[in-house]
Amino acid sequence: MTNPGWPVIGAVAAGGALGAAARYAVSAAAPGPWTTVAINMAGCLAIGAFLARIEDRPGTHPLLRPFVATGVLGGFTTFSAFAVQTLQLGDRPPAAAAYTVAAAYTVAAAYTVATVAGSLGAARLGRWLAGRRLTGRWPGARRA
Repeated sequence: MTNPGWPVIGAVAAGGALGAAARYAVSAAAPGPWTTVAINMAGCLAIGAFLARIEDRPGTHPLLRPFVATGVLGGFTTFSAFAVQTLQLGDRPPAAAAYTVAAAYTVAAAYTVATVAGSLGAARLGRWLAGRRLTGRWPGARRA
């Protein structure tokens, strides 16, 4: 990997601070693992749309992508919280009295599938919607 230079590092750091602060605010307002799923899906939707908008676009500032994609959206989404919360869902039963180990693993598996499939789907949807916005028609639609 080549040295990106201080301007790029500064852009990523500034964006990361904004994204992490936004994630913290959302998580504090609605704590819990499903908030992390929503945060990751929203971030993936946004990054898909953002990258589709700036791909091959002449005149895009060279610091825009590192600031928004790597910094803001990378700081907003979180893999570490996802990993910890998945383990917690499998290890620690909620308040329900009839909670079994099998139920704990089922909830942890559902959380994992929802996060991975939902985040990939959201990134694809964001890219597709941004393509629609750029072309003025739905991707794959035939012109009359």
